Amino acid sequence: MKFFQKGIIVITILMVSLSLSASDIKLNRIDPPFWWTGMKNSSLQMLVYGENISETRPTFNYEGVKLQEVILVENPNYMFINIEIGVNTTPGDFIIEFKKGKKTITEYKYELKQRNSDPKLHQGFDNSDVIYLLMPDRFSNGDPSNDNIPGMLELADRSNPNGRHGGDLKGMSDHLDYLNDLGITAIWVNPLLENDMPEYSYHGYAVTDLYKVDPRFGTNEDYANFVKEAHKKGIKVIMDMIFNHLGTGYYWNDDLPMKDWYNQWPEFTRSNYRGGTVSDPYASGYDYDKMVKGWFDKTMADLNQNNKFLANYLIQNSIWWIEYVGLDGIRQDTYPYPYKDFMAEWMKRILEEYPDFNVVGEAWLSHTPAVAYWLDNETNKDGYKSNLTNVFDFPLMYAISKAFNEEEGWSTGTAQLYEVLSQDYVYSIPDNIVTFADNHDGDRFFTKVKEDINKYKLAMAFMMTTRGIPQIYYGTEILMTGEEHKGHGDIRKDFPGGWEGDIADAKTREGRTELQNEAFDFMKRLLNWRKNNKTAQYGRLTHYIPEDGVYVYFKEYRNNTIMVLLNNTNEDKTVDMSRYAENIGDNKTGKSVLTRQGWDNLSTISISAKSPLIIELSK
Repeated sequence: MKFFQKGIIVITILMVSLSLSASDIKLNRIDPPFWWTGMKNSSLQMLVYGENISETRPTFNYEGVKLQEVILVENPNYMFINIEIGVNTTPGDFIIEFKKGKKTITEYKYELKQRNSDPKLHQGFDNSDVIYLLMPDRFSNGDPSNDNIPGMLELADRSNPNGRHGGDLKGMSDHLDYLNDLGITAIWVNPLLENDMPEYSYHGYAVTDLYKVDPRFGTNEDYANFVKEAHKKGIKVIMDMIFNHLGTGYYWNDDLPMKDWYNQWPEFTRSNYRGGTVSDPYASGYDYDKMVKGWFDKTMADLNQNNKFLANYLIQNSIWWIEYVGLDGIRQDTYPYPYKDFMAEWMKRILEEYPDFNVVGEAWLSHTPAVAYWLDNETNKDGYKSNLTNVFDFPLMYAISKAFNEEEGWSTGTAQLYEVLSQDYVYSIPDNIVTFADNHDGDRFFTKVKEDINKYKLAMAFMMTTRGIPQIYYGTEILMTGEEHKGHGDIRKDFPGGWEGDIADAKTREGRTELQNEAFDFMKRLLNWRKNNKTAQYGRLTHYIPEDGVYVYFKEYRNNTIMVLLNNTNEDKTVDMSRYAENIGDNKTGKSVLTRQGWDNLSTISISAKSPLIIELSK
């Protein structure tokens, strides 16, 4: 009897132990949450997260899908599952069971979707486009009900220039017609993903979930629908991504899969922000390490892309968003900050899946050769090949900021523009450069030119007719102002009329001032002309050294020629055109794009002080 009682006690303890063990195992999430059949890369690596999930073993049975490997890491709350998806695998759902012994502890229904083969998707962007940079929190509040989400850390406070103001995907969708009417063909949207941080969460650059749109902007489905609506209007969508860092509010921040998931320091160490050290042949190891391993900010954890699991996670995440919402391009933040070999591999993987896709990298560097290092080329002396399709032209941005405020001289005024463009020989394809006068990180352009409408028109005319792909910042078309030294909130003000109760709606003619309408009309005419003019988009550029304060250049495409004159002086000028005979050729007449003025004789052209002329030549 005693033996029998002891046996009962032992069995009971064992059963309780097994029960406790099972209850201590949880499945919190799997990334990516679903995938597609028909991808060119048939391999998929799932990250599985949950308490003590490594004590289980996954199993499933689905025709065409093979379990290749289960990888356990140092943290028992993670595992990685490598699967292979066959070429002829049928889309559908299958159950992944997580078993301990013979017992199923938990399960997950995994979906394989049919890849979308619509040729209009993932079309990339090029010189035919004008990109509109839009900050969702500051553009339009289409759905006030999502301004505050229970459980999220930061509430809306429109009185705080650095707080959340409530702009969202609904507001963006509501005003696609406005952008289409303006002549915009592509939208770069600042990050939309969840930023559940205590403050400064509006800008989106401290992501806390790479697979979820921030609920204060909307849902993943809202994002996909926004892209569909944009495409219906002929507008492409470019997603802002960040591979250098994530917000410290990320779910894994205090429970990292591996110790080297982040770049770790004995104490907080900030990046030196010296992107040039990455390509500098003489850079010290100390400076290089601070650049790529230092944290961007205390709230932005620096990712170690040399960890192969993290690297694959980021690559798959970007492919997931491209496929899920039908993206046309990506803008990659802080491009030189992650490990450069990882970035080259990422680009290679993207282009394998989407050969016509474009990614523009933010290489915030002041000198042309430093920027050119990051554009896909064969000329880097160290042999580095980035595979990156596009870069932002920061050197030209600085030149534009100076040129129209300076008096004309040997190296001042429009000579600044000439000198930067004359260095294009370092780029593999100069037309793949994205040009801009301002963005969300610096002074507003109208502020830069001291709120002078004539200087503004000169700069905008130049941007829309020189080489490259132009990008304008939201509100530039209505002369919004702001100074970075006053705080980023000052350069990221709300677009007037995007909120109920706003005094004026600047998306309407009645809601703009006379000066704003002058600027808007100028931009609308310029952008819509460019949208339909192949010569402006793709023409070969020939420019002449600025002379007597006038910068003259030509765009030529097939048998069509555009001539641009920028008078950057305070005097009216009459220009002798004999100097430009090689480009004028046998053209005899011309018509102004902006004013419709005509010329029956091209021997001389008169141009008003501080003004542009864009002339279509004809025989």
